[in-house]
Amino acid sequence: MILSIVKGVHIAALILWCAGLIALPLLLAKHSVSEVQTTYTRLRLLTHDGYTMIVTPAAVIAIAAGTVLIYLRGVFEPWMFAKLVAVGLLVCLHALVGHTVVLMSERRGEYAPPSPVPLVVGSIATMTIVLLLVLAKPVVPDIAPAWLKAPQNRQLPVEETPI
Repeated sequence: MILSIVKGVHIAALILWCAGLIALPLLLAKHSVSEVQTTYTRLRLLTHDGYTMIVTPAAVIAIAAGTVLIYLRGVFEPWMFAKLVAVGLLVCLHALVGHTVVLMSERRGEYAPPSPVPLVVGSIATMTIVLLLVLAKPVVPDIAPAWLKAPQNRQLPVEETPI
């Protein structure tokens, strides 16, 4: 039962997060250097509130629920680590969108919004990779050297160890 609830929360948060990563760059592109104050204020509040009140909390919930799912299911496979790298890329794209939101709000009339195409294409490509890794669960070769996985029967290089 708890597994189903956590998975449902994870999927719902992912939907909000991914939709925000596509919608926010498109909204930011609506800004122009010569727009009137009312249009600027409306778009600024929409992008700022959307980022801070919807997209970022959804990202935090999605990552937290995903972490709980990893431990509930005991999924410590190489494909999962590849997926976590892709999720890390989504987090970087999320931060880039947030940086653009801040620049648009602090530099009205001085900062032209970037093209949304790279952010949207990068987000969709990364989301597709995550989805394919989760659904296909491909056999990813384990590239870690054997010495890294085997105990070395050595003491720690310090005298005291934390208790």
